[in-house]
Amino acid sequence: MSIPTPRAWRCAPVLQSRLGRVDAEELAGIFKAIADPARLRLLSLIAAQPSGEACVCHFTKPLGLSQPTVSHHLKLLHEAGLLARQRRASWVYYRIVPERMAELRDALALPGTDVKSDVRRAERARR
Repeated sequence: MSIPTPRAWRCAPVLQSRLGRVDAEELAGIFKAIADPARLRLLSLIAAQPSGEACVCHFTKPLGLSQPTVSHHLKLLHEAGLLARQRRASWVYYRIVPERMAELRDALALPGTDVKSDVRRAERARR
């Protein structure tokens, strides 16, 4: 699967304006990254961690997948910009990138939705 490298990206909501070819290709690539049950479960498991981060060793047993397979899925999510990673000794810890998730949500906003006020409201709630 070819997933575009994340860039500073902010396309107009798909349902509110015409989407250009480049933005459509990038957005489709990001949705391809999450269009897999194991990768959706990985995102869910990471989000459920009290620290908001986890390493491969946390996922093999709950997913019933081998370490190389889990690493592959994490790599695809990272390449799509959905996960940040940090090496600590021999382990790599993954954390969800909230801004990228917000971009996906905003890309599918319905006409009449004030995406910016929704984002500000969510940011205030996190503080």
